[in-house]
Amino acid sequence: MNRVVHPIEQESFRRLRARLDTSRLAPLTRAVVERVVHSSADLEYASDLVMDERELVTAHAVLHAGAPVVADVEMVAAGITRRESVCRLRDARSGPGMTRSAHAIRLAYEDVGPGALWVIGCAPTALEELLKLNVSPALVIGLPVGFVGAAESKAALRESGLPAVSNVSEKGGSAVAAAALNALLYHPISLESPEETL
Repeated sequence: MNRVVHPIEQESFRRLRARLDTSRLAPLTRAVVERVVHSSADLEYASDLVMDERELVTAHAVLHAGAPVVADVEMVAAGITRRESVCRLRDARSGPGMTRSAHAIRLAYEDVGPGALWVIGCAPTALEELLKLNVSPALVIGLPVGFVGAAESKAALRESGLPAVSNVSEKGGSAVAAAALNALLYHPISLESPEETL
């Protein structure tokens, strides 16, 4: 089913592309960069994001084949359109040495098992917990935000060798994490130019 793009969104992407040349980026990398920049109005994400096109191609394929999507918080889940996602934060409890967000990751893994796409946009401790578990993800979108642990957890994600979308700085958040996943959802299976779907 084709997505209907509102004229305001079309104009927003036109202005984005007038200010940021993404034409040399590989198709899915370009789609993720543009949607994250669009969701945040922050052009600096173009040089802050870290991802690998081959990993995105694989993740795109399994996502469109129906692989489960896990969100760390309900704000991320609410931002993911065209797909239900698993979020266990309401059921999670904090305890000694474990935050509620970390416990939610454990609960979600019990639900989905290996091969899921994980979208973490809020708590660095959720990403840290994910890295402790042997989740064998299709992709980890690790874009938590904050002054404590955010940049460090994203660096650890990159060092882990897991297929990932992350960024170097402390910024991030639910909107940009959901936007990165939506970029893969919106992109056609044929992997043509992102102008086709915005």
